[in-house]
Amino acid sequence: MEDVPLGTAGPIRLAKDIILADNEDSLLFVFNSDVICKFPLAKMVEFHKAHGKQGTIMVTEVEDPSKYGVVVADESNKIERFVEKPKEFISNKINAGLYLFNTSMIDRIENRPTSIEREIFPKMASENEIYQMVLPGYWMDIGQPHDYLTGQTLHLGQLRKDSESELATGDWIRGNVIAHESAKIDPTAIVGPNVVIGENCTIGPGVKISNSTMMAGSSIKSYSFFDGSILGW
Repeated sequence: MEDVPLGTAGPIRLAKDIILADNEDSLLFVFNSDVICKFPLAKMVEFHKAHGKQGTIMVTEVEDPSKYGVVVADESNKIERFVEKPKEFISNKINAGLYLFNTSMIDRIENRPTSIEREIFPKMASENEIYQMVLPGYWMDIGQPHDYLTGQTLHLGQLRKDSESELATGDWIRGNVIAHESAKIDPTAIVGPNVVIGENCTIGPGVKISNSTMMAGSSIKSYSFFDGSILGW
């Protein structure tokens, strides 16, 4: 446990003994907790082992890279440098917040508050020890409620393409919806599009809900209209 906040790298150093215990492959995944994507982990391991260096960063392409810190790599995907909010175009790829490391990378981190993005990655790039892999499919930073709902829409749309059986069906469904099997939904309600209904939720008669999330145990009373919102404790 952190006695003081240790940044984005310090906790990895703090957990070194736990990470190394029973780690036969000597590999370590690190993810930002506020992103949503398909998480192609098997392909990431394959790519990482193929280039044979210490680290892999998943990157995603954006339309306006001037809003972000961008990743600059050569034709082999070896990362050369990182540039914060470039005024002129040099790359349209940004850090997607998914990393894969050899566990030997942990020794780069001092036991102090440390930024993996500002301190560790640039050093690894200068030593030719880190590569980029371009993320296939959708990606979204969902750290804010509005962005969470946008990311939810992207995820539901991807399920429609890849795993349609995971989506709810019924006369009351409109578009892409996930509903937990324990949810109680009145047959006169209209649910969707882009709705996720959690465990033990209740939706009353005549309700219309769209573009929203219902967290576990929440309920919507009869003849209510609920749109673009997150309902929970």
